[in-house]
Amino acid sequence: MRVGGISAAVVMVTASLGVAACGSSSSSSSSKSSGSAAASPSSSSPAASSGSKTIVGAGSTLVAPLVSQWQPSYDSKYGVAITYGAIGSGGGIAQITARTVDFGASDAPLTPSQFAAAKGVVQIPWALAATDIAYHVQGVPNNLKLTGPVLADIWLGKITAWNAPQIKALNPGVNLPSTKIAPVYRTDGSGDTFALTNYFSQISPEWKSKVGNATQVHFPVGLGGKGNSGVGGVLASTNGAIAYIAIAYVLENKFDYALVQNAAGKYPVPGIASISGAAAALKSVPADNNVSIVNPPASAAGAYPISTFTYAIVPLSSPKATALKPFLNWAIASGQADGPKLDFAPLLAQIVSADKATIAKIQ
Repeated sequence: MRVGGISAAVVMVTASLGVAACGSSSSSSSSKSSGSAAASPSSSSPAASSGSKTIVGAGSTLVAPLVSQWQPSYDSKYGVAITYGAIGSGGGIAQITARTVDFGASDAPLTPSQFAAAKGVVQIPWALAATDIAYHVQGVPNNLKLTGPVLADIWLGKITAWNAPQIKALNPGVNLPSTKIAPVYRTDGSGDTFALTNYFSQISPEWKSKVGNATQVHFPVGLGGKGNSGVGGVLASTNGAIAYIAIAYVLENKFDYALVQNAAGKYPVPGIASISGAAAALKSVPADNNVSIVNPPASAAGAYPISTFTYAIVPLSSPKATALKPFLNWAIASGQADGPKLDFAPLLAQIVSADKATIAKIQ
């Protein structure tokens, strides 16, 4: 393992997890808390005032490193402060449903019941990233090759040792120890959980029938951690651990990560090119902007199979509409320039077009 300890960015996530409870049925991080701060929004917060100099958001820990880049840029250019609490996607959905923030953020699209509960919101895919499979196994090199069915069987508890025949067959010449595998999962509502279980449900009939796809599921085996920081902490301290974590955290903390086989039989390195390759396989954008790009077809030979959009969730009727709309339009355009250094791929033109049409509906 290449990790020397969890970075300050991940520690900041832990601090911001206090913003609000994450126990929603849905999902992912702030690498900065000045301006991304985490006082729990309330009736006295900027979200509840009519002023437009501050916009308050909360939710996804996956998108938080990107939001933390947007905050100073947008404030300096337009004089509008973006306050963001990284509390997990489930918490973001709960907060926007309660209208205690101006926008929520989730790496999982809303379900019909969540749309109904939130009463008049739209979801805007505003960033594009990936969920990596990280591991910590002493003596094992980076970039082990793994397949979706093998990964599903690990989290199902069917493959229990790192020298299991299924793993050895994929990694000839690698000296794999008999170390017990310790699967790690998110205990809070998480878009990373949604992306992983969406992928597993597509490649493993057993997973689909026994566990399913949601931002919170009952994992049959493993160790739990809250947020990317909690999962990262368990991973770093447990020899034999394997975990699913947002790509920005994996790279920043220098975790070893697997190369996951895609439908074309290739093992692309998760990154800008392979995430963009998954998004490029998208044929169309549904009216509700619910877009899944996990397990893209074999025609997308270079695509990373656990890529995901992350969404801003915004009320159609908002007292902050005059501030929110320019910010959202900036985020899906100029704001994308901050993405590549954090391994967020630029949005495709068809997504930007759909986003602009959706943002125009906000009043």
